[in-house]
Amino acid sequence: MLTLFHSPMSRSTRIMQLLHELDALDQVEIRQVTIPRQDGSGQVDPDNPHPEGKVPVLVHDGCIIRESNAIILYLTDLFPSALAPVVGAAGRGSYLSWLAYYGNVVEPVLVHHFAELSHPVLDSTFRGVPELKRQLENTLNSNDFLLGSEYSAADLLVASPFAWFPDLAPDVPSIQGWLKRCEARPSNAAAAAFDGQ
Repeated sequence: MLTLFHSPMSRSTRIMQLLHELDALDQVEIRQVTIPRQDGSGQVDPDNPHPEGKVPVLVHDGCIIRESNAIILYLTDLFPSALAPVVGAAGRGSYLSWLAYYGNVVEPVLVHHFAELSHPVLDSTFRGVPELKRQLENTLNSNDFLLGSEYSAADLLVASPFAWFPDLAPDVPSIQGWLKRCEARPSNAAAAAFDGQ
């Protein structure tokens, strides 16, 4: 049995979007939980199995999978589709690299930037906004999406923070065009509608 612990308008919304993309919503139980919010509202839900009370967390037959990039990899392997190259397929390494890049670089860089934190150790370890912008621009100048001409789960993940904080999105035509293409996905509207219920 698959269960996603979800809190509306949070990082788990992108997993709801992925489930729409995978046409797998009917195969996953959605359990809504509360989480502590930046504005001081919310609280850790005792029914949430995540060790830190965060979302998303996926439970599959008793096994807990946490962190968005791990959950995305798990679900796209469990429900093969055009959203992710399968093991051994061309583009698989690039797909895995973008999933890891999100957790290892994109989110730390954007959080540090948003918090106005700067330190040589942070910059050398995680890189900075200029490097993030250059990586996206170099990829998207010649591609519609991160893996080429087709949308993937890597696009869903890497574009997600810019949907929440559009001011952090680099003002570069190729990046802005990519974000608009990602935002136009029907799954994006479907996940937002689910959260609005």
